[in-house]
Amino acid sequence: MPTFYVSDQIHEDVLAQLASLGQVHLGYGKDAVTYESISHEVDAVLLRAERFDRDKIAASPRLRIIARHGVGTDNVDIDSATAAGIWVTTTPGSNSRAVAEHVFALLLSMARNVPYGSAATAQGQWSEAKPHMVGFELHGKTLGLLGFGNISRMVLDIAKGFGMHALVHDPYVEAAGIEAAGAQPATLAQAIAGSDVLSLHLPLTEQTTHLIDAVALATMRRGAVLINTSRGGLVDETALVTALRDGHLAAAGLDVLEGESVDMKDPLPHSRIPVGGVPNLIVTPHVAGQSAEAFLAAGTAALAAIRCALAGDVPPHAVNTVAIPAYK
Repeated sequence: MPTFYVSDQIHEDVLAQLASLGQVHLGYGKDAVTYESISHEVDAVLLRAERFDRDKIAASPRLRIIARHGVGTDNVDIDSATAAGIWVTTTPGSNSRAVAEHVFALLLSMARNVPYGSAATAQGQWSEAKPHMVGFELHGKTLGLLGFGNISRMVLDIAKGFGMHALVHDPYVEAAGIEAAGAQPATLAQAIAGSDVLSLHLPLTEQTTHLIDAVALATMRRGAVLINTSRGGLVDETALVTALRDGHLAAAGLDVLEGESVDMKDPLPHSRIPVGGVPNLIVTPHVAGQSAEAFLAAGTAALAAIRCALAGDVPPHAVNTVAIPAYK
């Protein structure tokens, strides 16, 4: 009977299916265990936010697969996994709709100053809050999209419903494809400078780290809004706070922080964002992809990959290639 380790909360239906296949150890909740305490017996890991490094892989003689519950692999040492003959898989597309809708949850909250209005009302301030609640409409505004993958395309579709125009920068997508989707192709500089709302949909690489720095922020329209639901390292957080405090940017909405590169489960102590100290900033704890529907889709896909790997087959959506030995 195989042994499984689940690092963070997953859909209860998926957890039940996993439990029917073998023994499950949870890295969260009241019965949480550390991976290190059971690494010698684990056959498959269903991984969300926990970092899975070389040491954990070296301590896992039975491990056949690390199935990511999502699309990013920043928290997995893929080279070490590959060298050890361990599959690493992802679940592409499973949470795209949830992330795209969260972009607008952040945007609309900022456009109408919802956090302030809710807090003021809870404190008994009704009429007093109204002068501070003059927002702006999305209709007619220009949305800049950096990156044009599945999530970004869904964001564009939603934006059209609000009557927004769109500038798209993605060097890997032909201009004709962007135009066919109903947006205007743009250079990076044009998208940054020409948008009322700039939304980031990029992987974190050496080239994209701090892509939105002090210089880029200074070229954005005064009163523009920045949204980042991709990776925290895309934005220079110190420069962003300055742009928000001096009023150059009207607001920003973040679902990711730079500190996640240090500790994905608790990045706040490692962040340059003074959470709660910048009133025109909204930060959510990397939950854009957390909808019931996305949890079920991602968990189901990860479970399918685990089944394949333990059966000795090539799992779907593998990001590495390994030899397929007999079951350890």
